[in-house]
Amino acid sequence: MFISINLRKNRKRLIIAFLLIAFTACAFVGVWGIQRFFPMRYSDVIAVYADKYNLPPELIYAIIRAESSFNRYAVSHRGASGLMQIMEQTADWAAEQIGIPGYDYSRIFEPDINIQIGSWYINRLIGQFGNNLDTALAAYNAGSGNVSNWLRDQGSSDFTLESIPFPETRNYVQRVRAYQEVYRILLWVRR
Repeated sequence: MFISINLRKNRKRLIIAFLLIAFTACAFVGVWGIQRFFPMRYSDVIAVYADKYNLPPELIYAIIRAESSFNRYAVSHRGASGLMQIMEQTADWAAEQIGIPGYDYSRIFEPDINIQIGSWYINRLIGQFGNNLDTALAAYNAGSGNVSNWLRDQGSSDFTLESIPFPETRNYVQRVRAYQEVYRILLWVRR
């Protein structure tokens, strides 16, 4: 991953500040409080697909938290649906690639279907963008075509968060990475 030193310092500061705020809040509201802000629902399903697609489970939790806040019936203003907010065209294509028996887009609200497709897709994006998680997350949010165009326009195979032209996508990547750190700690505590 080619990230500037300033970005690393800023990311570390952002993550540290986020963790301090989250855990300070938890000190006041206890375990119930952290579980309210960082639920760990669907852990069996997440464990299966994290293992199947060689992903850290905290990444799947973080994407779900950022995308739908664990509302399995969430639908975005652009039509992305379910826990991992998957567009119909992407879901149909992914289900065909995976070979999900009896798949129909009306099943996208089923946690097993949604998490399987979302996990497969983020794994595919990570591979497509040279194992660069930030780039893959940007593609998950803004579309792989947009990210490929940004990289081509910059003349590189990688970019820094500051160079992402969509502020929403830049914020999304930062948010998922911060959530990922929280879930990494929560999963460690659960063991």
